[in-house]
Amino acid sequence: MLFEVWAPHAGRVGLHVDGRDRPMEPDPGREGWWRAEAEAGHGTRYGFALDDGPPLPDPRSRRQPDGPEGLSAVVDHSRFRWEREWFGRPLPGAVLYELHLGTFTHEGTFEAAAERLPHLAELGVTHVELMPVCPFPGTHGWGYDGVAPWAVHEPYGGPEGLARFVDAAHGHGLGVVLDVVHNHLGPSGNHLPAFGPYFTETHHTPWGAAVNLDAPGSDEVRAYFTGSALAWLRDFRLDGLRLDAVHALRDNRARHFLAELSAAVDALAARTGRPLFLIGESDLNDPRTTTPREAGGHGLHAQWNDDFHHALHTFLTGERQGYYADFAAEGPGALVKTLMGGFFHDGTHSTFRGRRHGTPLTPHTTPAHRLLGYAQTHDQVGNRAVGDRLAARLSPGLLACAATVVLCAPFTPMLFMGEEWGARTPWQYFTDHQDPELAEAVRSGRRREFAAHGWAEGDIPDPQDPATRLRSCLDWREAEREPHRALLDWYRRLIALRRAEPALTDPTWAYTGLSTGSDGCFSFQRGPLRVLLNPGDRPVETWLGPRTGEVTEVVAAWRRIELPGPDGMLRLPPETAAVLRLGPRP
Repeated sequence: MLFEVWAPHAGRVGLHVDGRDRPMEPDPGREGWWRAEAEAGHGTRYGFALDDGPPLPDPRSRRQPDGPEGLSAVVDHSRFRWEREWFGRPLPGAVLYELHLGTFTHEGTFEAAAERLPHLAELGVTHVELMPVCPFPGTHGWGYDGVAPWAVHEPYGGPEGLARFVDAAHGHGLGVVLDVVHNHLGPSGNHLPAFGPYFTETHHTPWGAAVNLDAPGSDEVRAYFTGSALAWLRDFRLDGLRLDAVHALRDNRARHFLAELSAAVDALAARTGRPLFLIGESDLNDPRTTTPREAGGHGLHAQWNDDFHHALHTFLTGERQGYYADFAAEGPGALVKTLMGGFFHDGTHSTFRGRRHGTPLTPHTTPAHRLLGYAQTHDQVGNRAVGDRLAARLSPGLLACAATVVLCAPFTPMLFMGEEWGARTPWQYFTDHQDPELAEAVRSGRRREFAAHGWAEGDIPDPQDPATRLRSCLDWREAEREPHRALLDWYRRLIALRRAEPALTDPTWAYTGLSTGSDGCFSFQRGPLRVLLNPGDRPVETWLGPRTGEVTEVVAAWRRIELPGPDGMLRLPPETAAVLRLGPRP
């Protein structure tokens, strides 16, 4: 077997394989690369020793059976026997479901999560979006401090566990999207700097030195992360990747790393015959993120839209602190603006940032499915002081209103695990750092952060306490009880409606009557369907108007409503949502 490693600054490199050491030779065809042949097969342990130092794990390790600090293990992906043929599921028309492996079930494994896939298939979502599964120190964590971008966290089930999960998901008709982190590595167990210039002081990020995408040696670093992305899609038959915080990918080269990555993924899609896609998380409000490469953009297939989340959140909760301030000040108009144009901050002043922010999308050239719309995500829940979900402060009726906007808007909807039944379990920030100093720094830093916003330090959950993770695990028994069961039925009904009605997945941002009235009723129409919300605590009567057409059917309603009379007045109960079908008047 051929072993290779990029170590441009090393004077000597040794291969440690199956307990034996042998020297490696420079590769004459690739500067900075070393190579050696050795007998090895699936499961063989190995590492690389730089300048007579101790063996370190392979930067391109596909498995770390003993954690990030241990030796790597050879993985032969051809050994896995896929039981299902899979032709892929494209992003347009999709409904995504974000989940965290360690808290989706109490067991926190791929195997246990696979047992819950029938629930997701019945719910009607099309893709499961897994939060990061790369190895990190300890057993439980969010996954954003991973240190081996080509490998799978062993406590979850390792690479074979991921393959079995993907195969099972495909058996239920579900695609799988994986959240990957290219903008930084975790603070503990990161050996990449020993091998080469993977990081640069040219730029700085919230995590320290930036990943080297444009300084000397960056060609190999870009190839490293591109290769990792392609390996996930190819070897595990994934359908897409969610790219964490792409605004932190500092790159001043003429062709941005994201454009290079999207071109490579599009080429792989053409070779495999499967639709593959990239979803970026970006806070830049920059249309170039999803603009096709041919038009000068980066060519990602979609991006998260936090502006829509903030507008919907403030509309329903009234919160106005921090980055919610501008959205709350605009009132329902913020939600109208994001539904019409995607971004709220499109060159407007952002009080939170203290400057102007963003630039407008062009709706007639940007299909609406390129933006993901959501009421909750791991970030928007978990980065709150106590990880409280919307269900902790909104009634079931208002939760139904949130679901109605998300699932009837033209964006690609995404749900956060447990949202579909109004889970009351929090989702809190938890870690399992093995370094006591790092653990204390994280614990005290988080408490100081929220104490500055008025929280008592003792009220902030200890990230290192195992109870914090256990509190964050879903309680699946909730879904069987009221009012959770009724909300789950509502989500199922809306998702089925979205699948059945072409108007709801129309990517052309087509609306009629998108407005909020003086009566407090919020409404918009897509094709023959009129969507109405009454988020208030009193019933309202709203006039549908002479040009609306005749209401022929109440397609869905959170609370019972009657068809409007000849005067066109519709009575909406408090805290409710409804979808009506309209036809032409005689």
